[in-house]
Amino acid sequence: MIAKLMYPVIDCPDPAALAGFYARILDWEVDASDPEWVWLTSAAGQRIAFQEAKDHRPPRWPDPEFPQQFHLDFEVGTIEDVERAQREVIALGAVFLHDSGGERKGFRVFNDPAGHPFCICYGQSL
Repeated sequence: MIAKLMYPVIDCPDPAALAGFYARILDWEVDASDPEWVWLTSAAGQRIAFQEAKDHRPPRWPDPEFPQQFHLDFEVGTIEDVERAQREVIALGAVFLHDSGGERKGFRVFNDPAGHPFCICYGQSL
């Protein structure tokens, strides 16, 4: 195992509204204390994040011109762990895109082989 899955992140124009929609379906709790990044959390601690995307282009499934959109966040413990994870995901075909630059807490962004972004986060549980 390289890392463990933290939660899916869904881009949308109004995170609170979309989280509210899914909260009604799932009976989960909404935390909209940051309007650009809204959490939906189950009683068991499962989470989905909703991230504001001002220029969001909604999917029109199954139209490939408007594909489905989301990204995955994976968690490792420390910056040393993210260094190892970065080497391993690149070896699997990922492409490095961005480093948040945190010394104890942060994330690195990659594209998967199909071009979907994903993050490897570190220091999140500290």
